[in-house]
Amino acid sequence: MSALTWLEISGPVKGEAADAIADSLLEAGALAVDVADLNAESDAEQPIFGEPGMALSQRWADSRIAALFESSVTTDELDALWTSLRSDAGDSLGPHEFRIVPETDWVRATQAQFEPIEITPKLWIVPTWCEPPNPEAINLRVDPGLAFGTGTHPTTRLCLQWLSDLSLTGKSVLDYGCGSGILAMAACALGASDVFGVDIDPQAVETARLNTEANHLKVAYATSDDALNERYDIVVANILAGPLTVLAPAICSHVKSGGGLALAGILTPQIERIQTAYAPWIKLVVSAERDGWVRMSGTRD
Repeated sequence: MSALTWLEISGPVKGEAADAIADSLLEAGALAVDVADLNAESDAEQPIFGEPGMALSQRWADSRIAALFESSVTTDELDALWTSLRSDAGDSLGPHEFRIVPETDWVRATQAQFEPIEITPKLWIVPTWCEPPNPEAINLRVDPGLAFGTGTHPTTRLCLQWLSDLSLTGKSVLDYGCGSGILAMAACALGASDVFGVDIDPQAVETARLNTEANHLKVAYATSDDALNERYDIVVANILAGPLTVLAPAICSHVKSGGGLALAGILTPQIERIQTAYAPWIKLVVSAERDGWVRMSGTRD
């Protein structure tokens, strides 16, 4: 077997027995162990939700457990290991199968999932490893990273299209909840003279700064509203309906009289709630929709 391959052993396991079996496989020298829903991508799939670092409060009724071993380990050795595990687990662990896993260039495989995105004919989002399809357009170079917003999500595209349709020359723009900085950068590239981005996540702000520097643009960023000491001609906030509702007074306080506001991260059933929250300051209407997400916009009187 090639040095650039691994040997995988896998089989079905029931309920919480997966935890103990996974531990045993790791103790036996497994490089990695994966436990997944045996019925994934079928009508019987069972969704289980949690945050990174949290212990799962439940397990799938039926799982598939797979362990990866060095290619120097023989199938006879793994046969004996699995037989031992089944003798302890009884009916909880089913029969096994083997698979040779070749080495994969994960960086290249990940990059292949992301291609240049045409927002409008004059605005593109282009990963750094791709050549711009339209060199004459505004090509923002942004790679997938830790912060939300690389142009692939419908809400980001809705906001980018809104900005692209505006006349931003000489205008001030605030990107409230800037994430990767994609909206702030687009505003700057489209001609805005004074652009600010704010986000409570320091990692997002750092990512936004790095993206902005890489695109040779000028945007100021901060992690607190305290840094915002003025109102803006244009304010855009691509967050989610819950935070947008709570933040309505703060967001509206940064919109100039006669200034424009666009909100995204809103699902169709949440439209009325957002309209009610912003009604004291701005009458919002649905100005675009994409894949069940809506963009709402309006002008402050």
